[in-house]
Formats: sequence, C-alpha cells, structure tokens
Amino acid sequence: MLSQSPERLPGEPGSTDSVSELGQALDAGIYGGKAVHLGTAIRHGLPVPPGYAMSTGFVDAVAASDPSALAAVATISAELGLVAVRSSAVDEDSEGASFAGAHLSVLGVTGSSAIVAAVRAVRDSAHDAGAQKYRDALGLDTQAQMAVVVQQLLDADVAGVLFSRNPVTGAHERVIEASWGLGESVVSGAVTPDSYRVAPGGQVLERRLGDKDVAIRPVSGPDGLVVTEEIPVDPALDGTYCLSDAQLAALDALASQCDRVYGTTDHDIEFAFRGGEVFLLQRRPITRA
Repeated sequence: MLSQSPERLPGEPGSTDSVSELGQALDAGIYGGKAVHLGTAIRHGLPVPPGYAMSTGFVDAVAASDPSALAAVATISAELGLVAVRSSAVDEDSEGASFAGAHLSVLGVTGSSAIVAAVRAVRDSAHDAGAQKYRDALGLDTQAQMAVVVQQLLDADVAGVLFSRNPVTGAHERVIEASWGLGESVVSGAVTPDSYRVAPGGQVLERRLGDKDVAIRPVSGPDGLVVTEEIPVDPALDGTYCLSDAQLAALDALASQCDRVYGTTDHDIEFAFRGGEVFLLQRRPITRA
C-alpha cells in the first residue's frame, strides 16, 4: 500500500479532505458506509481486495482538478492497476438505506485519467433522478455527500450476491445468486443466475439452475484501456452450476465470519471467486427500503 506521507496522500487519515487505505476508513460521515464496512472487514482479516477510501472532500477536490488530488490518484492508479470505482455516500449502505443500483459503480477502470473521470461520474450519480427519488422517499437530505471507494478489480471466475438471511421470509438461511464472470451480470439482470439456499453450517437446502449465457469480463479496449463486455459463455458451462459444494461452504463460512465481525446476522454481501479463493467485495446490512 502507499506511504501515508503528505507528499503522496493529501490530508491526515480521517480528515474530510483525505484519501486513506480502506483499512483506515473509520468514519462513515467522512468515507461513507461502504468504505467503513470494508475497512472493518480488512481490520478483522476478511478477504477483501486492496483499495482506497476517498473522503467527500477529496472527491470534490478530484472533481475540481486539484493538482494534489490528481497526483494522489495517479499514484493510486500505478499501484492498483485495474480497479472498480464505487459510490460510498455518507448515508449509503446504512441500516435504513442501501442505495443499491441508485448510485454508480464503474468497473474495469485503468489509468489515472480514467479513474478521475469515473470518480466524477460516481459523484454526479448522487444527483440522478432515481437517487433523488430514493432520498425523498426515505426523508434523507437531498444534498448528498459522495465519498468513493477505489478497489482493485478481480477478473472473477464466478461472482454474485449472498444474503445471510432470506430477504423475503426472514428465515435464517443463506440465499445466494451467482453467475460466471463479474457479479455485474447478476446485479444488472444480464443473466438469470443460479440460485441456492444453504443452512448455517453449510447444508445445501436447494439449488436452481439459471440461464447464464453471457459473462461480464474485463477486456482490452481502444487505446490500450480496459473495458467490460458481455462475453458469450460456453453452452456446456451455461448448463452447469457455477458454485460447487466447496464454494458454497466457503460462502457459508464467510457469512459466519461477518456475523462475528459486525455483531449481527443480517448481511447483504457481494462476493467473487478467483483461483479457488473467495473475496468479499461489498457488505451492507439487509435493508427492505
């Protein structure tokens, strides 16, 4: 990770104009809920890809092309390589509001100029009509404060979402949806994912085969940049479950680890498998709003 020297990362960690390693993101009022949840996971040894938390003030500085902020982005880009740039508004991923799908995430970002453009786009998404309507419905402040997470992007073999409790019935069981490639294919509705119900402890209660005919993967784009594209899946894989019993057991174990770390049994988790290893990409409380 980067040195925390003032010449390389503006602001003291925890200040409103700082950028910090994810593990140092402590204050949701500065770094947003998503960054703080990931920081908690990192400090407790959960498998989270490396990244940085950009405070609300630092995001504003990037949007304004502040030279110090742009220099820090260039250093982060050189270290992390291919990244995902994700929203982390100060009231996002809280007990009462998730903003899932309302704020922007930009995947497959490479190079400092592309990261700057993605940070600006994520910042602007706080003012999109859908996000504003969601804020109005929950009675939240209409002046959103947007922080940002910049996280190394895994070219996932399999990815998806895990609810540690059934989000419909409330039953204490793992509800999992997954597909080949990046998890964006699941959350965007590009495929019908495989779905699973798993009891705490790992017993598989139900499997349902989806229709996973495409996978979203990072590919080389114009001018050497990386973009994400829908790639056709081998028909043999389309008709095969994408998660093995061992992987389902690993996800059950990850949910149990989150129980201990966060002091609750309610988790909405985005995960990825790469080379047989499971990674926690995002974690938020289960919300029904």
